[in-house]
Amino acid sequence: MPEGYLPIFIFLVLAFLFPIALLLLAKFVRPAAPNQVKLEAYECGIQAASNARGRYTVRFYIIAILFVIFDVETVFLFPWAVRYKQLGWFGVAEVSVFLAILVVGYIWAYKKGALEWV
Repeated sequence: MPEGYLPIFIFLVLAFLFPIALLLLAKFVRPAAPNQVKLEAYECGIQAASNARGRYTVRFYIIAILFVIFDVETVFLFPWAVRYKQLGWFGVAEVSVFLAILVVGYIWAYKKGALEWV
């Protein structure tokens, strides 16, 4: 039984060593001459006006979470779409309830003003 895992082990070792070997090779091959101009942040040739690490508003995170929720929705809909004929009308009712819950959440977020960017 353990001999069946040998190819997996070899693959894992290669997958671990390959990026490390490439990074080390790149370190030895690339030119290294850092100076003040190379270390500055490039912004269309203009000096940076402020720090790039600004704070985001809470609305940004709310929209990001809503985006993730609706992506997860599509992940849950895919198996249903694959087995559509086998599930029949029960599957249609099941997905309708699922989508109705999501639509209610979307309407709630819209009424709360979470989707307005300004």
